[in-house]
Amino acid sequence: MIPILTDWIKTIQMNVGMDSSFINTDRQLKEQFVSNLNGCSMLEVFLLTSLFSVTLLIRRLFDQDFNCAAFKKDDDVFATRKNWSEVLMTTALDFLFIALPTILFLTVLADWIYKVAIFLLVVLILCVTYKRYAFVSLEGIQTLQPYISAYRVAVMLGTCICILAVDFKIFPRRYAKTETYGTSVMDLGVGSFVLANSLVSRQARGTLRTSLKKAISSTTPLIFLGFARLVSTTGVNYQVHVGEYGQHWNFFFTLAAISILTAIVNVPAMYCGILGSLILIGYQICLVKGLNIYLLSEERGTDIISRNKEGIYSIFGYWGMYLVGVQLGSYLFFGNHIHEVRLNNSAEIRASILALVFWILTLFLEEHVERPSRRMCNLAYVTNVMAVNLQMLAIVMLGEHIPGPKISTLEKAFNNNLLGSFLLANLMTGVVNLTIDTLSTSTVAALIVLSVYASLLSATVVVADFYGFKLKFW
Repeated sequence: MIPILTDWIKTIQMNVGMDSSFINTDRQLKEQFVSNLNGCSMLEVFLLTSLFSVTLLIRRLFDQDFNCAAFKKDDDVFATRKNWSEVLMTTALDFLFIALPTILFLTVLADWIYKVAIFLLVVLILCVTYKRYAFVSLEGIQTLQPYISAYRVAVMLGTCICILAVDFKIFPRRYAKTETYGTSVMDLGVGSFVLANSLVSRQARGTLRTSLKKAISSTTPLIFLGFARLVSTTGVNYQVHVGEYGQHWNFFFTLAAISILTAIVNVPAMYCGILGSLILIGYQICLVKGLNIYLLSEERGTDIISRNKEGIYSIFGYWGMYLVGVQLGSYLFFGNHIHEVRLNNSAEIRASILALVFWILTLFLEEHVERPSRRMCNLAYVTNVMAVNLQMLAIVMLGEHIPGPKISTLEKAFNNNLLGSFLLANLMTGVVNLTIDTLSTSTVAALIVLSVYASLLSATVVVADFYGFKLKFW
């Protein structure tokens, strides 16, 4: 069916006299620009992702309006701001404290990331100390939900900025996706999205999907998005790195597959970690027995599996990661409290210990089994994603010690539309790439484009949230 769609697009282009090569003339140069890369050190990944969380904490430190948030309680317990002018003002501050620093960390400040990390850590410690003595903390929401929200937003905002920034020369190549083995900031994007959703999924909350029909129905929009991306990228000759998922596969198909597999193998949250670990270990054994050579080779057959081998086989890694994330979410946040994030003063300590364990496990696997590979989603990649995400979660939980509101307007808006914001970011990234020669853009121009992109993305997501629009089906 997929090859038929591709042929159909080419037929339409011929009928209207349009050659797709003229739509995106720099396609090959752009594909080469993000190919054959080796990533960066795990220490740099650790510091950079930590800074994503630190910016959220610093934003709270400078929010003096402790009484501006009214709290409500429903399935998602979040702060909501009623006044439109206040929303605009706080969104602008959120952008300056959260989004703009993230852009700078990923571009012009990349070569000074170690010094920046030390500086912001000192600022954070001094400000927290001052605030705790200068202000009395007001009683607000006594749950972990705001911190989970902040962590998810840190992941999504960093991902949304990276997917456009990577097309500019201002973005260090070591932060872009690796070709075969290695670690980088962008390698974490897909895995982090899967894990962030698994931690607060219905399965983690204790609600099991018993109907495969319902699961397929809920994933239909993802399948539609997968085909829509395939048709649109082929139709406009958009640059696609085949080695990432294959010729026709993409991220949305992976999400749909995970959802369907989880519905078919329907197990309680307390056993998801065991099942997930068995899947990951079994998949890793297959990789070291020769599957990795097949997946990393450039040879492809004519069948659909061979043409999309990376995307199809990596499902086992992402599914195993999702299942382990379900049990971690149940353990850290929910316990016996179904549908509700429990008050758990030890969650911060647990998340920190788990992050340390997964970092140690990642280093062990890299040395004795196989280096992390996003392309295959092997065991070392999964443990690396878990280590980074739990580390980010543990850092934002430090917000418990900061007086004042526990969630910003921007965080609330992104969290309520996590997938919607990702779709919008992809659409805007495509528009920018088709209208601007990103490879020849100067540093100043690239910063301006990225800032405008991030501000428009943030404003749109906040406006959608203000008017109650939510896009949730996974």
